[in-house]
Amino acid sequence: MGLLVDGVWQDEQHIARTSDGRFLRPTTRFRNWVTEDGGPGPTGECGFAAARGRYHLYVALPCPWAHRTVSMRMIKERRTIVNNESAEIIRMLNGAFGRFTNVRTDYYPPALREEIDRVNALVYENVNNGVYRAGFATSQEAYEEAFRAVFRVLDELERRLAGQRYLVGRDITEADWRLFTTLVRFDAVYYSHFKCNLRRIIDYPNLGNYLRDLYQQGGVAATVDMDHIKRHYYGSQRHVNPTGIVPLGPQLDFLAPHDRGRFEN
Repeated sequence: MGLLVDGVWQDEQHIARTSDGRFLRPTTRFRNWVTEDGGPGPTGECGFAAARGRYHLYVALPCPWAHRTVSMRMIKERRTIVNNESAEIIRMLNGAFGRFTNVRTDYYPPALREEIDRVNALVYENVNNGVYRAGFATSQEAYEEAFRAVFRVLDELERRLAGQRYLVGRDITEADWRLFTTLVRFDAVYYSHFKCNLRRIIDYPNLGNYLRDLYQQGGVAATVDMDHIKRHYYGSQRHVNPTGIVPLGPQLDFLAPHDRGRFEN
C-alpha cells in the first residue's frame, strides 16, 4: 500500500513510524472549507460557497476515513482541492448544503457538540486510528499498547450502548457514523489482518446490534463494498500480509435483525 505525499507517490516503506515501531498517521494537507456563505471555516485559508453541482467527492472505497464522507453524503445529500480531512468534510456535508437538500437532520446539533467531540476524540485515538496503530506496529510493545487500547474502548462503548440506542443518546449523530466505518470493517479485516483478535464485533451484544442498526439506515448499505475492502487491505498491504492472499471469510450478515428499537419504547 502506498500514499500520495505532497504530490509524490510513496510506497509502504515510507509509512511514518517512531524509532520504537509506533505508527504515526500523517496530518492532512488540504484544510479549506465549503460553507453556506463562502467563509473560510475553522481551519481554512480561504472559503468556498456551497453550490449545486460545483464539487466532486473523491474517495477510496476501502478507507474508513473516506467512508465517513460517502455515508454523510448519502444520508444528506475553484478548480482546486478544497479539503481532504474527512472529519471536516462530513461537517460541511452536514451543514453547508442545507438549502440543496430536503433532509434537515443535523448530525452535529449545537446542544450535543461538546459530548460528540468528547466521544469522537476517544473513538478516533483508540478505535479508528487504534486498529491502524496495532496493524502497522513493528515492535511487540507498540502493538500490545495499541491492541489493549482498542479493546479497552470497545468494552467502554459496549457498556455505553447498554443504556442508550446511540453513542450520544436517542438520535444518530456524527459520532455514530465515525465509529460505524471502523466497526463495519472490523470482523472482516482488523480482527485478523491487523491482529486485533481478542473479540469480534459480533461477539459484543450491544455493539453488534448497534452496527446492524446503522448499516440498515436508508442508503448506508450501498456505501459498503466488503469485497473491495478486503481486496484492498489484504492484497495491497504487503508489509502486513506478504502473500497478498485475500481470505474468503468471514460470513457476515449486517441485514440480520437487531434489538436497538427497544430504546424507542
